[in-house]
Formats: sequence, C-alpha cells, structure tokens
Amino acid sequence: MAISHWPSAEKPREKLLARGAAALSDAELLAILLRTGTAGATAVDLARGLLADFGSLRALLGADAATLCRHKGLGRAKFAQLHAALELARRNLSENLAREDCLACPAQTVDYLRARLRDYPYEVFACLMLDNRNRVIALRELFRGTIDGASVYPREVVKQALADNAAAVILVHNHPSGVAEPSRADIAITEKLKQALALVDIRVLDHVIVGDEATCLSERGLV
Repeated sequence: MAISHWPSAEKPREKLLARGAAALSDAELLAILLRTGTAGATAVDLARGLLADFGSLRALLGADAATLCRHKGLGRAKFAQLHAALELARRNLSENLAREDCLACPAQTVDYLRARLRDYPYEVFACLMLDNRNRVIALRELFRGTIDGASVYPREVVKQALADNAAAVILVHNHPSGVAEPSRADIAITEKLKQALALVDIRVLDHVIVGDEATCLSERGLV
C-alpha cells in the first residue's frame, strides 16, 4: 500500500513533524531522503531493503556511487541526495564546534573528527587549528597515504599552522582498519610535532586517532 494511504501517524514525514526526527527509525529517515520507492515497493520498503543489503546505515552511506546505483530504485540523483544530507550533518557539527572552546566540549570535538575522517579508505593526517581561546579556525587535511600509513612532515604542519595564525592544534588521523590503538610511529610523530610547533609557540593539545571508535592520546598521558 502506498505511503499516501497510510494513517497520518505512521507516515514518516508527518511522524517527524509531530514527534521529532529522533522518533523515526533509520529506515523512516532514509525514506524521507529517498522520497520515492519502486513499483510495488514504498520508499520505506526500499530503505529497509537497502539497510538489510548493506548491513548498516554507515556502510550504506559509505558506499560509492557505482555500488549504490546498482540497487533497483537508486540512481545518481538519490546518491546525491543522501550525500548532500551527510555533508550538511558534518557542516552542522563544524559550525557548532566553531562557536565553542574545544577543551570545554571534548566529546563534541571527537564526534566532529570521527564524522570527518572515519570513513576514508586510506589514512589521512589532519590538524584542527585553534585560536588563543581554543576555538576552531579550520580543519586542515595535510597528508594522505595508503590503507595503512601516511607520511607526515613537521615542516609542512608548522607552515600551515603559522599561515592559519593558530595558537594551538589538535592532531588527528584515521586508521582505516577501524582499530584506534596508537602505534609507536603515532607516538613518535606526536612528540616530533610537539617539539617543532613549540619552537613557534604553538601548543599541541591532543592527538586523536579515529577508527570505529576514537582514542585521545592526551587521556593516556602521551601528549
């Protein structure tokens, strides 16, 4: 039965307006973005099928256009709709963070960094540049590597931090394996960057490793 024939309380859009987005399931939220289903299947049916096929919402949203568009009822337009929504969510996190002292809201900072770096299939090293009140200036993705490593050059980090007029930085990189445990190399480059940035009076507040979860080296006494 078409969604238009459902009781109003069960229609995803009306349910969201009446009860808020948090009241909707993943499939219902996805259906609102997809807007239409296929012959004999509603948008909710399509959404449920996609979630079952991919195994999780994260895997679905992380799929590339070619993979997603192989599914019946999906095309480049729907792929664009989903990724536009995903990018809006990231930018909303970024704007909220920019108004706050990062040290006063560490959980929000980590959530933002996970949203930005978690799903890269290769390693990315970045710096969150902060002003003298620990507010965000910018997140700079400085180096990219293979699936298991990226070369990091302290001189380039210092150069970018000075260009941004940063007073402090939070270092961050992802582990595509999903395991957020620091390696000896991670600890060593943290110390090198601390020393290099200290020469120009820029503080390293933390080094966050992003995987399925996130690890802050400051919490382990490694920064």
